[in-house]
Amino acid sequence: MIEVLFGEGEAGSMKSAKSAQNPEDSDRVICLGFMLDVGDIKEGVDSQYRKDLICSMYVQNQWGRNREMNEECQKLGDAYGNELKRLQEFLERGESIRIWYSTAPYSICGFYHLCSLLQNYENEIFVVRLPEYDVRQDNTIVSHSHWGEVSPEVFGQYLSHEKILSKIELKMYAWNWAELQEDDSPLRAVINGKVLGVPEDFYDFLIWKRITKKPEKEARLIGDILGNNPIGVGDWWYARRIERMISQGMIRIAEDSEQKYARLICLA
Repeated sequence: MIEVLFGEGEAGSMKSAKSAQNPEDSDRVICLGFMLDVGDIKEGVDSQYRKDLICSMYVQNQWGRNREMNEECQKLGDAYGNELKRLQEFLERGESIRIWYSTAPYSICGFYHLCSLLQNYENEIFVVRLPEYDVRQDNTIVSHSHWGEVSPEVFGQYLSHEKILSKIELKMYAWNWAELQEDDSPLRAVINGKVLGVPEDFYDFLIWKRITKKPEKEARLIGDILGNNPIGVGDWWYARRIERMISQGMIRIAEDSEQKYARLICLA
């Protein structure tokens, strides 16, 4: 069984979980971290445009810029393209696959895109969608917004949610992806359970709700947004939008730093 996930953290957790059972199985984990909720999706996932976009998200200098980090991030786009090629090789050998996805925008967009590719194969496909919440044995409720928040040792517990993906469902999700491509919005968000194309400033209101005229570290501000709004949007997106607001004069840098997350910012 080939395990497919759509984020670095969750793929790493899955590899840890598989390694605990059999070290060789970690090589059967595929990470397709193309961030398809962001940017132009008419461009191919292996295009230079997508590679540059992924790099820009990772290297927008959260903790200082250095050549080594830049070089590593440049390799990420190629790495995901190679992961997709590995998946295609497994599929051509007749391997069954299991897709782990959630309603986080990056994950469900990755899932729709993958379904559009899988129409060309006859392999058996299983899916595990992250449930809205789980009730633990001590009667506490645990909620996760994406698979990256799930510990490696508990991944196996979610296999009770596994189901076979039918051909009809596969076509439906592939059609969803085609609709998103046709919409051609700069950003995609999950609204009332449906993925929709939205303007680039769609999440800006979350920044405006938290920021004040009192200077605070950018890392603290973004951390508060993430903690209060667990919707599967990464810190890098809010950092990108804050940078945009600074350039527009709407947010002011009260105390600068080479490490952007360490600088103090406030309303202009």
